[in-house]
Amino acid sequence: MPDADLSSTDSPVAQEVAAPARKRPKPGERRVQILQALATMLEQPGAERITTAALAARLEVSEAALYRHFASKAQMFEGLIEFIEQSVFTLVNQIGERETVGTQQAAKTVAMLLQFAEKNPGMTRVMVGDALVFENERLQQRMNQFFDKIESTLKQSLRNVADGDGSATPSLDAQVRASMLTAFAVGRLQRFARSGFKRAPSEHLEATLARML
Repeated sequence: MPDADLSSTDSPVAQEVAAPARKRPKPGERRVQILQALATMLEQPGAERITTAALAARLEVSEAALYRHFASKAQMFEGLIEFIEQSVFTLVNQIGERETVGTQQAAKTVAMLLQFAEKNPGMTRVMVGDALVFENERLQQRMNQFFDKIESTLKQSLRNVADGDGSATPSLDAQVRASMLTAFAVGRLQRFARSGFKRAPSEHLEATLARML
């Protein structure tokens, strides 16, 4: 029998040698890729419940590969919520440091929240709970706490305004206005998500906030 010609491109061995090695993700990189893919899938208007099988198919990996980085799908959603929390509250702190007028702090906080959602449609579905309907209850509780913290931040900004206006009940006045602004923001986010991302949350925003504040 003649020796096999390993230099031939028809040789299975030669093809294997010639094939480029698949680049392995760096530590933590695959985790980020999974979260990015999940967020992108959530951006599809009318998307139903996302399964790990669909997510794995999008990434061209096995479901087992997903579970090497996340113990459950709930942990994947927690990763998205952590991104929302860190992004938004980092910006909230920056607004508080740069803006000294309470009404402007409140207006810019609401505007920032809505602009963040507009730039991240998939995250909006997490924020309003649409993407969490069939998931672990603790995820919705965590988003509720997120908006409670937004409302508390707005209350603190507006408390200073009420004090300056000589209100007899500055804490109550600030609470009422903060609650109104938070409800407005949540409503805009829900409309954005349920319109298939067609109704921008920032629509007529400056004029609306001017009337409310």
